Amino acid sequence: MAAFDSKTGSNLFSIGSERLALLGKHHKALMQGYLDGFVDETAFSDIALKKLINARILWRPDEQQPLALRPLVSELIASMVADENRRQINADVAEKLEQIRNRVQAYRDSQFKGDYSVAELQLQRLTEHVHDLSGQFEEAIDSLWHRLNSDFGFVSSLDDKIRENERAQKQLRRLLDGLDLLDFTELIELAEGNSHLRKLLVSQLQSQLSSHHSSLLEVQKRLIELLAKFRQQQSRSMLIANMAAFLRQHPKYHPADYANRSEVPNLLNQAVAIVPQAAIALDRSSERQLLAELVLSLPRSVNSSLPDQHSASFAVLIEDEAIAARQQALKLDVENFYLRVIDHGSSLSALDYLAQQQLAWNGEIWLYQIIAEYQALPVDEKQMFVMLRDEAPASAMNSLLLIQDISISLQAA
Repeated sequence: MAAFDSKTGSNLFSIGSERLALLGKHHKALMQGYLDGFVDETAFSDIALKKLINARILWRPDEQQPLALRPLVSELIASMVADENRRQINADVAEKLEQIRNRVQAYRDSQFKGDYSVAELQLQRLTEHVHDLSGQFEEAIDSLWHRLNSDFGFVSSLDDKIRENERAQKQLRRLLDGLDLLDFTELIELAEGNSHLRKLLVSQLQSQLSSHHSSLLEVQKRLIELLAKFRQQQSRSMLIANMAAFLRQHPKYHPADYANRSEVPNLLNQAVAIVPQAAIALDRSSERQLLAELVLSLPRSVNSSLPDQHSASFAVLIEDEAIAARQQALKLDVENFYLRVIDHGSSLSALDYLAQQQLAWNGEIWLYQIIAEYQALPVDEKQMFVMLRDEAPASAMNSLLLIQDISISLQAA
């Protein structure tokens, strides 16, 4: 089997080299045939023509028509010279996927039979199919970008630009539909735990297709912007063209002076009316009586906002007094706590005292107020007390120490 494959590869190598040499030898005549659409038979000898036809480079579509380049050769030249007018992007994803499925099955069959050399060859062919699939999308996206940067700038009219935009939109839609055909769930099932297949069919392909999706979204955004700009330019050009046609039909037409007309057409009367400003002329003594009558005739509105404002301020005042009373009560209870420490002389827990006295204060607020009162004491009085904090970390992963309780005792003499 290995000898057969080697012999086959040698034959393919010799045939491919010979036909590539034919392309290079007759490159000028073939390129001229690409530009003209037909090949001048007089530029070749009979032997050369026979070789080119047998090599599937030239063909005669009909007996009545001249020789021409085969479509695949023309497409190859169009792809190499970036001729977007003749270039046809083959994005038949369904066909490529079918080829990939067949190659995967052939690869697994060769591995099952133990033909590892054949399996290696099948894996190589599979890699070529996957790269070819991604490369076709990349070529199509490059074609779209080239159309954006060249065709739209050199067409003769806005209508041609809009038609080019619609063509590009249709091609972009076909590419997006082609990307939707790729089902990675199916590709994962095809890989079946094989590291080579999984890397080739899932990892690499998914990364490449994500890049293609991003590029297509950018192309679509640019196409929409261009189409909006073309439509705007088209509407303006149509307005100017219609106005020019009207002037040609009515050469004696002169626009009217609308500023001096009493009735302005609605089409031109778009400005908002100006409201003149007025003020009382207090310097005119002859009009004082009239101004006084006008002032007296003004309706007297009852200002209902004053009671509301008064009630709102009164409610705020009551709330502030309640807060101040609670703060004073809390401060008084803390002072009683310190007096209890002085009376007993021993260490006293803040939370135990809170529970014994059945005070309604929150434990955290109670501890905070005790610390605040301790910090507010004068230096000589603060030295009389010893404050011990019962601290514990917030959690096993957090070393922040939280105060659980406070004990106050008198300083030993």
